[in-house]
Amino acid sequence: VQLVESGGGVVRPGGSLRLSCAFSGRIASDNPMEWHRQAPGGGRELVAAIGSDDTTHYAEAVKGRFTVSRDNAENTVYLQMNSLKPEDTAVYYCHAPVTVVTIEGPNVLHYWGKGTLVTVSS
Repeated sequence: VQLVESGGGVVRPGGSLRLSCAFSGRIASDNPMEWHRQAPGGGRELVAAIGSDDTTHYAEAVKGRFTVSRDNAENTVYLQMNSLKPEDTAVYYCHAPVTVVTIEGPNVLHYWGKGTLVTVSS
């Protein structure tokens, strides 16, 4: 299993970036996917999620500014980030929670990418 994020960089406040997460291995193309971020000195937090039916969920801090989407044919998930603020500065991680069925019942495996750094600064 491999998750590779790309698209991070330095942007001025008010600017935009589009992050991509290409995944491969034992992850279904329509597996639920999430974007998390970790700011310097802070904990990791959920930013956005997209389900297998394309339903989406956003953290309050990014609602109306970020959009999560997916291309199942390309096994890629995107995070379009607009109106960026300095407080959006963080390492952004792609996360795939994969449910597997075992004899003991369902079990969730957690796969993470290595992250991509987004810096919002004037």
